[in-house]
Amino acid sequence: MKEVIHFALIGCGRIGKKHAEIIQSLPGAELTAVCDTNQGAVAGISKAIPFYLSIDALLDTEKSIDVVSIATPNGLHVTHALKALHAGKHIVVEKPMGLTKASCAEVVEKASQVNKQVFCVMQNRYSPPSSWIKDLMLSKRLGKIFLVKIDCFWNRDERYYIKGGWKGTTSLDGGTLFTQFSHFVDMMYWLFGDIHDIHANFFDFNHQQTTAFEDAGIIHFRFNNGGAGVFNYSTALWDKNFESTLTVIAENGTVKIGGQYMNEVLYCHIKDYTMPMLAPSQPPNAYSGYTGSAANHGFVFQNVLDVLNGRSTVSTNALEGMKVAEIIENIYKLKNA
Repeated sequence: MKEVIHFALIGCGRIGKKHAEIIQSLPGAELTAVCDTNQGAVAGISKAIPFYLSIDALLDTEKSIDVVSIATPNGLHVTHALKALHAGKHIVVEKPMGLTKASCAEVVEKASQVNKQVFCVMQNRYSPPSSWIKDLMLSKRLGKIFLVKIDCFWNRDERYYIKGGWKGTTSLDGGTLFTQFSHFVDMMYWLFGDIHDIHANFFDFNHQQTTAFEDAGIIHFRFNNGGAGVFNYSTALWDKNFESTLTVIAENGTVKIGGQYMNEVLYCHIKDYTMPMLAPSQPPNAYSGYTGSAANHGFVFQNVLDVLNGRSTVSTNALEGMKVAEIIENIYKLKNA
């Protein structure tokens, strides 16, 4: 057991700064070094923490690092993960783990070779409604699953897709499902398993000037474990986020969790069951002009400390991160079909 786990942060944008803030707030964690290709990005992070312009320079110099936290553009996650693993470090990877199943598989293989842990940031699992509905699935209280409907309706306009940035590009962003809603795809997979017989329609309503891909989609599919599903999403909403909801219609009842970030139980009617009182959910991450998903990153980093000190297992592992990338990749293949 280590008294202090030493972290390095790769990427000092909005999410990276959130990582830095949480690492510095946790007993038993220390932010030892940070890295970004833009020196100005480090503003807001203590000047006492060593700063590097490249991950190679950081890894060559900072030998005490235990964990590398990766909060760079999506298309660079795998490259940076492989570098950190090659240097013998555990890694925390922001969502998505990667943009293809094949690239994520490289990370899985490398982690196995060097015997290091991969922690994928899929923060929705930590909210009280998510834990509650997971318990319902594990106990099979709902019986057979008939229909699952997920609706993710957010605002992402020029306040988010800033001209000249990586967001909205095909190579570094990857698409709306990767950047905005991969943690909801993760929720779906975590609760109900893999999908097949996928059909999808994609639309670009008002992002022609800001992104190279769709801003809305309607996806139909079947679950390998039984039941059917639909995933509706859009970032074309005016001014602010509307909702992210999950409805489950099953043999023994119907439940719905929702709010902007699946942060509250909206409906529960289950045979011979009384809804328990849940702990309050975390508030959303607030950025300049827009909001993100629930602020559950602290639970992710606490899990890192618990795992490396032998107190727990990885909450979202590399195989699950790879599976989410595979599901989204299979959905996006239908764009070219």
